[in-house]
Amino acid sequence: MHRKDPLPRVLYIDLSSKRFWVEDRRELFEEYLGGAGVAINLLREEVPRGADPLSPENAIVLAVGPFNGLYPMASKTVAAFKSPLTGNLGESHAGGRSGVAIRLAGYGAIVIRGASDMPVWISIYGDKVYFRDARALWGMRSAHTAGRIIREVEGGYGFRTIMRIGRAGERLVRYACVDVDTFRHFGRLGLGAVFGSKRLKALVVVGRGSIPVVDKVAYRKVYDEIYEEIVGTPATKKYHELGTAQNVIPLNELGALPTRNLRQAKFEHAEELSGERLAERYLGRRVSCAHCPVACIHLAALREPYEHEPYFYKTTFVSYDYEPIYSLGTMLGIRSPEGLLRILDVVEIFALDAMSTGVALAWMTEAFERGLIGEKETMGVKPRWGDYEEYLKAIELIVEQPNEFYRALAMGTAYAAKVYGGEEFALTYGGNEMPGYHTGPTAHLGFMVGARHSHLDGAGYSYDQKTLGKELTAEEMVEHLLREERWRQVLTSLVICLFARGIYKPQLVVKAFKPLGEERSEDELMNLGKRIHLLKLRYKLDEGFNISTLKFPKRIFETPTPHGNLSPELLEEALKLYWSRITEELSQQE
Repeated sequence: MHRKDPLPRVLYIDLSSKRFWVEDRRELFEEYLGGAGVAINLLREEVPRGADPLSPENAIVLAVGPFNGLYPMASKTVAAFKSPLTGNLGESHAGGRSGVAIRLAGYGAIVIRGASDMPVWISIYGDKVYFRDARALWGMRSAHTAGRIIREVEGGYGFRTIMRIGRAGERLVRYACVDVDTFRHFGRLGLGAVFGSKRLKALVVVGRGSIPVVDKVAYRKVYDEIYEEIVGTPATKKYHELGTAQNVIPLNELGALPTRNLRQAKFEHAEELSGERLAERYLGRRVSCAHCPVACIHLAALREPYEHEPYFYKTTFVSYDYEPIYSLGTMLGIRSPEGLLRILDVVEIFALDAMSTGVALAWMTEAFERGLIGEKETMGVKPRWGDYEEYLKAIELIVEQPNEFYRALAMGTAYAAKVYGGEEFALTYGGNEMPGYHTGPTAHLGFMVGARHSHLDGAGYSYDQKTLGKELTAEEMVEHLLREERWRQVLTSLVICLFARGIYKPQLVVKAFKPLGEERSEDELMNLGKRIHLLKLRYKLDEGFNISTLKFPKRIFETPTPHGNLSPELLEEALKLYWSRITEELSQQE
């Protein structure tokens, strides 16, 4: 690492005392690179074991890595925190300008401690940190409005990132997210509620610095090689043309598209919600994260008449991706693209995690059908598959929580099902709501054992699709998930967007380090990925994660996958094998 590289600088901010200071943590960055590796270490340092996720004891760690601001598609920021949704490890990744802004502001990580006595937003301009009064923004219905106001009063246009919460975070909905630069998010596991518990409305970071490079000629050569791989080969073509929404039709044809709370894995109206249809009829713009040439962010232009002015229209840009289409579309039986876009817009306005919200609403609909809840609990809302108007009402009530039922639903699907019944069709893993893949056994095993209970932990869904027609063994699934998740720890420590995982392979990563003055071997990187992975699992176990209580949702065994009906015995065998491997590896470390 170049001695003038600001990456080892960690900015500490204490909201309780309104103080800040900087520490040099060079040893931490030299050992763990940055991003996920540094974040899990800082989280372990900062948060006492057993801390309430919504107490001042919880901390927010934002970390970037050595490739941010230097190489294309190194565009993400890693957030680590204790999750109020699961009570355990919270980790979420966001793009936009966040990674480049933090890096060029002169920091490798930002740690936010304590809680403010009144609503504030924090503005970081290089070495200067300001605590702004956010009382006028607190309680606004739309996170968009709060963002516009902050944009108008803060400087640094073109060099800044703005992260902010909406009403969901203020109201401590356990799956509230943090909106980043309008169309990106720290989505999963409830970072928005942690912001809300700290009365932190927003964080602005302005980065105008630069990053030293040891060998500029070699750097330019490696940079060009990576850039050409991104724009000149099919590696990222899918993400630019249709985005992840391209997944809708192939998954539907496979019988892997969760529909109506996974009662089916095919949706008869999938074509209406497909990436092709949305691009054809609604696509208004494509935009990119900072320092990324792909432009995978697809914005639909939703044109609606004003209520009392039928010949005057407003146009709203709504971001869409595969996961929100699944969770707020097919899972709810929504067949209308306009209805889907209206739901997506409202979820964005309140700053809710789209996946958790959709799965919660799907559980609510089935519980209502089965008579586990009635109109007394739903306050007159009649959730019906495909009725987006009813779902719009329910979303507002989840945020405002006017009764016990909506307070329970704001705690997450697992909690609500425990109180009201229907756990057998509550699609959650370790407390986190299911991603949009019913591809086979490896996907569901990955949701259960992944450090974040995310499809992006170990990409089991991809392995399922590559092994269609083959009878998988527990050993094969476990081996794939461990190998893949551990390499991804390296990528998310650099910090590389996982859409570039097919480009940033071990050999290229080693090559990209050299112009920065660092020598890293493939073996060293692989070992580091394993150590970071085990650190995360150790944190989870220390926080009470109990392997023996893990249960797969009964529903996944009732609906066939492309691999046929899932075998409970196979998944249980794989689960035990996975944790026996982890237990052995952890004991070897001690």
